[in-house]
Amino acid sequence: MQIIAALALASMVWLIWQLIKAKRFTRFKQKIEDELKEKVIASIIEEMAEKRSDIFPNNDCHQAATIYYWCQYKSRLLHAALQREIITEQWLKDSGNLRNAQHLFYVESKYLPPRTIT
Repeated sequence: MQIIAALALASMVWLIWQLIKAKRFTRFKQKIEDELKEKVIASIIEEMAEKRSDIFPNNDCHQAATIYYWCQYKSRLLHAALQREIITEQWLKDSGNLRNAQHLFYVESKYLPPRTIT
């Protein structure tokens, strides 16, 4: 009987820990939306304005499509923020969100841009 009670208690503790981790992950995704989205959009607009030419007109339609692409998924927003150096890997470590970022990239890996070998 004591073994069953101990297993039930251990199961409850494990479930509570999973709930805490899930809430942290959800807060991290909301933080991406709240803090990084505006900065990524501003960076995209600035970059497209700088690279405007006859070959790449980067007009409003191009900007809207690019912004839509990068802001459609949280993993893309995070990827764009890292790529444009809005945040760094150190920021993820310092904020305690490195594991959440890794998990987000894993879960939404099919939405990330294809890897290029440089």
